Amino acid sequence: MTNALFRADPYLRTAEARVTALTEEGGIVLDRTVFYPAGGGQPGDSGVLRWQGGEIEIATTVKGNGDDIILVPAEPAALPPPGAVLNQTLDWDRRHRHMRVHTALHLLSVVIPLPVTGGAITADKGRLDFDMPDAPGDREALQTTLNDLIARDFPVTEEWITEAQLDAQPDLVKTLSVAPPRGAGTIRLVRIGAGEITADLQPCGGTHVAHTGRIGPVRLGKIEKKGRQNRRVHLHLCN
Repeated sequence: MTNALFRADPYLRTAEARVTALTEEGGIVLDRTVFYPAGGGQPGDSGVLRWQGGEIEIATTVKGNGDDIILVPAEPAALPPPGAVLNQTLDWDRRHRHMRVHTALHLLSVVIPLPVTGGAITADKGRLDFDMPDAPGDREALQTTLNDLIARDFPVTEEWITEAQLDAQPDLVKTLSVAPPRGAGTIRLVRIGAGEITADLQPCGGTHVAHTGRIGPVRLGKIEKKGRQNRRVHLHLCN
């Protein structure tokens, strides 16, 4: 089991850890990690591991069996042995840009209040697919509304509810293609705003900026037709 340090503090960039296992494919499992594993449209983190006598670059991070998180080396190299204590350092600029895009996409789902059928995140842009038979009439107006929400600098926080509570509030789930993970008994929610001034609240396991102002201005790109009722809306960071 890997303790997901990024869950409690997505701004944690480095931490000491111990190697608990090596996979047959050459992946590295730690007892605790700041590296987010790919999921929910957000890419896995990259970075560097350093230990006495060794160093290795991590290309991505994925989920393993159970609660294990596997760090995948960029190329074949000498691996730290099980039991070794090492230091892990995120490619912070890449991760932070993922966080900015991810939070912006949550707000995009507010500006376009339609069911989401898919999504993806990169370090420069993201996209959401909507169950939207007709294209929106004024893309510039949508972009202005989105940037106005971002500029309000809402706090972004997490909270937890039970699976039964989620079942009683099905409107919290905006995604049609990916259901919140079940089995642990509780579901993580990400709230943008606070109390009665809440812009968005939905299940999410990804990492986010602490306040929406940290996203910076964004630009809406092309809106593509994907199937009879689906439209893909692209979003770009401006800096």
